[in-house]
Amino acid sequence: MRIAIITGASSGMGKEFVRQTLEKGEQYDELWLIARRKQRLAVWEKRYRKQKFRLLPLDLLKEQDMQTLYSTLKTADPRIGLLVHCAGFGVMGSISEIPLEEQTEMVDINCRSLVELTKILLPYMESGARMIYLASAAAFLPQPGFAVYAASKAFTLSFVRALRRELAPRRIQVTAVCPGAVRTEFFNRAARHKSLPAYKRLVMADPQKVVSKAIRDAEAGKELSVYGPAMQAFFLAAKLLPHRLILRFL
Repeated sequence: MRIAIITGASSGMGKEFVRQTLEKGEQYDELWLIARRKQRLAVWEKRYRKQKFRLLPLDLLKEQDMQTLYSTLKTADPRIGLLVHCAGFGVMGSISEIPLEEQTEMVDINCRSLVELTKILLPYMESGARMIYLASAAAFLPQPGFAVYAASKAFTLSFVRALRRELAPRRIQVTAVCPGAVRTEFFNRAARHKSLPAYKRLVMADPQKVVSKAIRDAEAGKELSVYGPAMQAFFLAAKLLPHRLILRFL
C-alpha cells in the first residue's frame, strides 16, 4: 500500500498541502492526515469522496498518540511516497512575557516531535520519496520578539539539511519550506502577546502560492523552497551581512 502522510492537516499550510496534493492527482492508495481536531479532518472525506483517507486525530506532543501512530504503521506496513510535516506553532513576544509552558511547548512540537516523527517514519519511506518540512524564513537569523520560534525553525532547517545528505543514497528528496509571513490561522495564536510587526504585514504571502512553489521545488529535488522576492532577498542578506546589523532594522 502506497500512502502520503500530511501533518497539521486541519488548518493553515497543512490544509493547503492536502488540497493541492489531492488536486495534483498523484496516485496514493491512502492519504494519512494527522491533526488534533477530528471534526476538521472529517471534512476531507466529505469533500473528496473518491480518495481513500485514514484520518488520525493525534497530538504529536503526546507520547501515547505517537505510540498509536507507530502501531498503526507497524500493522499497515505501508510504503510512504510523500511526507509533508506542517504541525507546529509560534508565539510572538519577549522571552520574559510569554508563559514558560508556551515556550517549552513550542520547542517540543517544533523540534522534539519532528525528530520523533521522522525516526518513526523513515523505515517506511520508499526509494524516490519526497519529504517536505515546513520551516520558516525565521530560521535564517535570530528574531528578538520571536526568539523561541525562530530558534526552533533554525533547528528544523539544520535537521533537514543533514537528513537530506543521510538519505541521498536512498534517493529520498528532503526539502525545507521557508516562507515569511503567510496569510493563515497561524497568527491567531502567534500574535496574542504581541501584534504583528508592520514589515511582516507588508510581505504577507498567499498560502496557495507558497505551497504551489514548495511542491514544485520538492519535485525538482531542491533543498530549500523560499517564496517571493522579499524572502529570497532576506535569505541572501542573512547569508552575506552580519546578523547584528540586520537585527537593528527589525
